Amino acid sequence: MPTKTESQKTYKKELDVALGVVREAAVLTAAVQSQITLESLDKKDKSPVTIADYGSQALVCRAISRAFPADSIVAEEDSGDLTKPQNALLLRRLIEVVQGLRPAAEPEAICDWIDRGNGEPSDRFWTLDPIDGTKGFLRKEQYAISLCLIEGGELKIAVLACPRLPTSFGKGVGVLLSAVAGLGAFELSMEPEGGVRKIAVSAVADVRKLRFCESVESAHSSHSDSERIAAHLGITAPPVRMDSQAKYAAVGRGDAEAYLRLPQSQDYQEKIWDHAGGALVVTEAGGRVTDVLGQPLSWKAGKTLAQNKGVVVTNGHVHESLLSAMETLSIGRASL
Repeated sequence: MPTKTESQKTYKKELDVALGVVREAAVLTAAVQSQITLESLDKKDKSPVTIADYGSQALVCRAISRAFPADSIVAEEDSGDLTKPQNALLLRRLIEVVQGLRPAAEPEAICDWIDRGNGEPSDRFWTLDPIDGTKGFLRKEQYAISLCLIEGGELKIAVLACPRLPTSFGKGVGVLLSAVAGLGAFELSMEPEGGVRKIAVSAVADVRKLRFCESVESAHSSHSDSERIAAHLGITAPPVRMDSQAKYAAVGRGDAEAYLRLPQSQDYQEKIWDHAGGALVVTEAGGRVTDVLGQPLSWKAGKTLAQNKGVVVTNGHVHESLLSAMETLSIGRASL
């Protein structure tokens, strides 16, 4: 078991690279989001989030591949659709956005960077969600960029960007959260020379005072089941609804005590990129992350959490009470 000093030395380069490129990807996505208009939303135009998604993945995969050429990257997107004739305008807009930060980037290189995210899980790999919370992004609300290094089936490095989340120190909006296994979790300003502080989950142990955060979209997690749990436990605070892994950030820095991702169907498998980065941030902040049966999440089953059902994220103090309530109410347990 490495000492803290050895761990810091082992992963210093990985953390520095991850922080730098996730910050860069956040700049790109925030610029794209700022240009979304009511007119484009009325037309249900999803091209802004598509451009931000591809652009974010291109930048992150470029940096990781250059710094760690032997590491595979498991991400959501590939460039196949971009090269179709009907998407020529989309590709052109993507190129312009990426070249805004990387002026020398050639179109072919940008597509190649995106496709570096088509890797497979291995003994050491990175998993990336270039835009987590697409609907929140389009509403100009919460979204996240999540990057995590998984080694030997364990989460080692995580960087989570929440460009729309208010900072908890000073004024402003936009934060980075980082974690290294065994070394704690930190909140950083989106500005390279900005503030930094160690974060910790809340100390609330009275389950009745619990503050939930949950997905805005009920299709992502059962709101009705959350309401049943709240009524059973005597929780009166209304849930805070936000998109993306910003919910992990809220629990990690003590803004809320719990986030439930309750399965909507028994055959659904959570994707690793939707949870890996946030899970390490919360656990390193002193919280706890399991599935609905209280089992640790397994990062050894490929691109999904195939060995788990649902996700329960808490400050640790209220975890057992929530698991007990779900068991009593038979929530998330059908066919298990």
